[in-house]
Amino acid sequence: MTLPAVAATQLTGAGSSFDYPFFSKAFYVYNQKNPDITVNYQSIGSGGGIAQFTARNVDFGATDVPMNAGELARAPGTVLQIPVTLGGEAIAYNLPGVTTIHLTRQVLADIYLGKILKWNDPQIAKLNKGVNLPDMAIVVVHRSDGSGTSYIFTDFLSHVSGEWKSKVGTGKSVSWPAPSSVGAKGNEGVAGQVKSTPGAIGYIEMAYVVENNMTAATLQNKAGKWVGCIPETVAAAAASKPEVSPTNFSIVDSAAADAYPISGYSWVVVYKKPADRAKELYDVLSWLVGPQGQANAKSVDYVPLPRNVQDAAAATLKQMQR
Repeated sequence: MTLPAVAATQLTGAGSSFDYPFFSKAFYVYNQKNPDITVNYQSIGSGGGIAQFTARNVDFGATDVPMNAGELARAPGTVLQIPVTLGGEAIAYNLPGVTTIHLTRQVLADIYLGKILKWNDPQIAKLNKGVNLPDMAIVVVHRSDGSGTSYIFTDFLSHVSGEWKSKVGTGKSVSWPAPSSVGAKGNEGVAGQVKSTPGAIGYIEMAYVVENNMTAATLQNKAGKWVGCIPETVAAAAASKPEVSPTNFSIVDSAAADAYPISGYSWVVVYKKPADRAKELYDVLSWLVGPQGQANAKSVDYVPLPRNVQDAAAATLKQMQR
């Protein structure tokens, strides 16, 4: 009797739930081409991923906001930070019978500040003439875990609203001011909470919104154009800032005409000199950020990295070979 083949090497990663659908597809494809390598990735949030990576419990971490100076100082080795994918955060909502909603950037900020409390508020109503908005309380859903998805969203709100910037600020974890705020773990948790709560609104990586057949708002971007969260508008946001780095990475609230305003890169963090499995790790990550790995992005509603960003990521990874 022949036993099924078992992969000779298993790599482990943890972190961003923003990345999970893309990683699931890409690492499956890699394993089909390289049956001796599997990648086990745990979707535990960016904060958890950095903690596991710093403790050397995993081969790599993933985060939607690069590690900062304090986090890098705590890491037991030189860290390389590599952009790995591009995505958008859709503003999903649950209003039975309402299939389309338009929101300006400021109205969205005021909802999350707790200044707009009902769906039929005049500020929402004037943006949605002819839509039968219910007299229903808005339930503001946010991430309960340390989250790079939250970082991107609060970075966007800080760009839009001086009040948000001064009272709440930008971070992986913040104190959410709206009185109806409800927390949920992971993009999957926020999606589930919005889907099961009439009146809810939440920020969710667009792959989860598509996968769960959820309804998302059309937002007015900085240029004044109404845009949905789709790969083309996320790509337009990225194109407006050709050069990104671990210290200059934000692409939220772009002034580009077609840009979706809540877009962002996600990053893999890896040690320059891994304790184990260095060659296998280099091979997997080089494939992931290159044309073959990035070709898997569109099928799961992500955006392939721009070619110049792919090249920069590959150059950074080459430091593992020195």
